[in-house]
Amino acid sequence: MANLPKTYTFPPLEAASPEGLLAVGGDLNPDRLLSAYRQGIFPWYSDDQPILWWSPDPRAVLYPSKLHISKSLRKSLRTRGFEVSADRAFALVIAACAESRNASEGTWITSGMQDAYCALHRMGYAHSVETWHNGELVGGLYGLAIGKAFFGESMFSRVADASKTALVGLATSLSAEGYRFIDCQVVSEHLTSLGAQAIPRDRFAAELHEAVGFSNKAARWHWAMPAQELL
Repeated sequence: MANLPKTYTFPPLEAASPEGLLAVGGDLNPDRLLSAYRQGIFPWYSDDQPILWWSPDPRAVLYPSKLHISKSLRKSLRTRGFEVSADRAFALVIAACAESRNASEGTWITSGMQDAYCALHRMGYAHSVETWHNGELVGGLYGLAIGKAFFGESMFSRVADASKTALVGLATSLSAEGYRFIDCQVVSEHLTSLGAQAIPRDRFAAELHEAVGFSNKAARWHWAMPAQELL
C-alpha cells in the first residue's frame, strides 16, 4: 500500500492488498480523480480517515444489454407513473445518496466527496439519472462517464423501485450510445440480482483500457422520458 505523492501517479493494480486497497492520501483534485478512474481505481473512505484508493479483485461489472428487469420492476415501469431524466438535479441526487449511506453504511460520501463530484459534473464527466413521481425526486444514481465506460458510484430510493428505474434508464441510454460496461465496483447480492457479474481484475483492466480509449466529448446529458418508454 503506497502513500500518494503530489503527482497523479498510482501504483500498479497488482500492488493492491487482498481487500483491494491500493494507496492512501493525495486529494480529490479532478485531474487525480479522472486519472484514477481511467486506471480502474476509485476513492472510498470515511470522514475520520485519509483518502483511501481501491482496486478490488474481482470487480463487479454490469453490461448494459444484460441488465435484468424482473417482472415486478417491469410492472413498476408500466404503472407507477415514474419519469426518468439525466443531469436535471445532480447536486440533489448526490446529497440524497449521502443521506441514505449515512443512515445505513457510514459517511463515505463526505462533503469533500460531494464537492469533488459536483466539480466533475460541471466539467461534464459526472452525471446523474433521476426518477421523478408527480414532480418529486424519489430516486436516482450518479457516476462518471469516460470514453465508453460508466463508473457507478451510488444510488438512492425514497419509494420502491425508484433507484432501479433510474438504473434501467441509465442502461438503456448507455446501450444506445455503445457504452461497454457500468463499473459497479464491489460485488453484492443486490447488484447480482440486477445482472451484474464478477470478473477478474486483469480482465476488467483490459476492457477498461479499450473503453476509455474512445474520445467522447465531456458534456451534460439532456434526456427525459416516461418510464414506460424504457420497456
